[in-house]
Amino acid sequence: MINLENILLYRNGTTILHDVNWTVEQGQHWAILGLNGSGKTTMLKVINGYLWPNEGNVTVMGERFGNTNIPELRKQIAWVSNAMIENFTWEDPCIEIVLSGKFGALPLFEDVTDEEIQEAIDMMNTLNCGHLIEKKFSLLSQGERQRVQIARALLTNPKILILDEPCSNLDLIEREKLLKTIQTIAERPDAPTVLYVTHHVEEILPCFSHTLLMREGTIYDAGESKHLLTTETLSDFFRHDITVHNEQNRTWVAVK
Repeated sequence: MINLENILLYRNGTTILHDVNWTVEQGQHWAILGLNGSGKTTMLKVINGYLWPNEGNVTVMGERFGNTNIPELRKQIAWVSNAMIENFTWEDPCIEIVLSGKFGALPLFEDVTDEEIQEAIDMMNTLNCGHLIEKKFSLLSQGERQRVQIARALLTNPKILILDEPCSNLDLIEREKLLKTIQTIAERPDAPTVLYVTHHVEEILPCFSHTLLMREGTIYDAGESKHLLTTETLSDFFRHDITVHNEQNRTWVAVK
């Protein structure tokens, strides 16, 4: 699904990414873990073709950048982030925001069929936000807004779903509800490849069998989550003494 080879990206004399090598196979779901400023979002922009590396090769879904139509390829990648929410028309009903994902435009300008409306309703019901169909987006809680945004993204039937810190600004209960929804999405037989970006270890769900650790613009390590989410590895990665315990098939950490 994704192959990054020897990626080097610098701007105005500052190196942002270096020595980035990463492969994501079809059927895998990955967590991308790193502190603020580690290069996570920049790497995602490279994968989407929004940033072009100075050196290295990028291949996404078998298409090598430089030999493919990136805008067309990008239609198969759904990126959910808090930055996108600011582009929504907040006084529109949620059903219109979800339907706009079908056409990749904000707000919804296109005429829609009854079948497309029902598809959007079904998706909202799947994500436990069907009761918000006629509610204005401005009246939603942060957790509800995230669910609507994810429903919008999934309506395009993407092959890759990027969730960029979707739990930021959520309280504990709303976070756990959203994480449960994400676990359900990843377990679907027709699920896209999910990339989940976070700087909180406890958000790495059982569905994320693989984890990528980013630090200072490069990949510290990548592989199966069960081998990386350990006291020794995370202590070295965060450069602090970390204690780790596992509960409900998730890893929880504390700084000594």
